[in-house]
Amino acid sequence: MGSLTLKSVEKSFGATKVLHGIDLEVADGEFVIFVGPSGCGKSTLLRIIAGLEDSSGGEVRIDGVRVDVVPPAKRGIAMVFQTYALYPHMTVFDNMAAGIRQAGASKEQVDARVGEATRMLSLQDYLKRRPAELSGGQRQRVAIGRAVVREPKLFLFDEPLSNLDAALRVNTRLEIARLHRELAATMIYVTHDQVEAMTLADRIVVMNAGRIEQIGTPMELYNTPANTFVAGFIGSPQMNFHDAASLGVAGAKTAGIRPEHLRLSPDTGDWRGKVVHVEHLGADTNVYLETEAAGLITARVFGEVAYAPDSVLYASADPKHIFRFDEAGKVIR
Repeated sequence: MGSLTLKSVEKSFGATKVLHGIDLEVADGEFVIFVGPSGCGKSTLLRIIAGLEDSSGGEVRIDGVRVDVVPPAKRGIAMVFQTYALYPHMTVFDNMAAGIRQAGASKEQVDARVGEATRMLSLQDYLKRRPAELSGGQRQRVAIGRAVVREPKLFLFDEPLSNLDAALRVNTRLEIARLHRELAATMIYVTHDQVEAMTLADRIVVMNAGRIEQIGTPMELYNTPANTFVAGFIGSPQMNFHDAASLGVAGAKTAGIRPEHLRLSPDTGDWRGKVVHVEHLGADTNVYLETEAAGLITARVFGEVAYAPDSVLYASADPKHIFRFDEAGKVIR
């Protein structure tokens, strides 16, 4: 497949700079996800890699070859969009075959490649249907299949699951993970959903305001975040942040505690508070507690618990799991 190198990539729209010198190395066969809030620049960066947007500076290299001066069709990439972008008048087979037919593939090559992609994505029963006759999940699989048949050096995914309902998102996520293992392909994937990033990526690139905050494996980001932004963005429910002095945490400006590292008791604990709301999720229960010392905190309890609103509880944190941050928001190791 292909490696990807970004060197000091910048992008400005007029006087507004949206990407600030992005540097990144993606190894051959790696699955890397760009994640961050809306407006952080992740989709713009993906479009620059694809050639759909011109950079304002820097270099994009695929397999060591500079491609930011090469037309999109000659970069060896295939892109899967949020909106599927299928031809409505064509069958599933013809949608998947259109790109390689245009590139001059023979009938035998078309049949072989579409057949293989169809097998991978379990689309055998839908080849004669048109997009209007398919569900959202089936359409997205066709869009992925169209990318697979091109045998690109690089697969690019732009929020491909955002139009699907919850069940289809999980199923399609599994399809993409399985496809990556089977193809051993290099994939770059953009999402605002940190759960997608945590469950799919080899490495995650966390972006904020046009800059990279941290790069790491899902568990590296979860267990060793570089700053308050990464610590708050990765993990659901979000990490609790409080003034360190008010919690008795020395040598830090801010203390961070993940909800699952808080323990609740009706009798005793570090912080006394009143239950504001309880979210019953089946396997877990999220308890929101308004405390006197720490303000509003979120605790995640394994299993089902029946805490009533306005009841009094005590929360305690394991000191080994308290994150300490300085005045600039950087973690103190």
